[in-house]
Amino acid sequence: MQFDSVSEILQMGGHGKYVWSAYFIALVTIVYLVWTPLIKHKQFFVEQRGRLRREQAQAERQSKEN
Repeated sequence: MQFDSVSEILQMGGHGKYVWSAYFIALVTIVYLVWTPLIKHKQFFVEQRGRLRREQAQAERQSKEN
């Protein structure tokens, strides 16, 4: 199918709102599926660094008490 103008591309023979909404939903889903694990990965390492610092501080306090 060949389109003569941008308007025809957007209208898609009267089915444009369905086609473009499907593309939009697919794009949002893909972005969500990629973005969410990246954020959770970063949060995991931030939490682990904090836990490690707390454990090291606790070990230092215990060694000073003994």
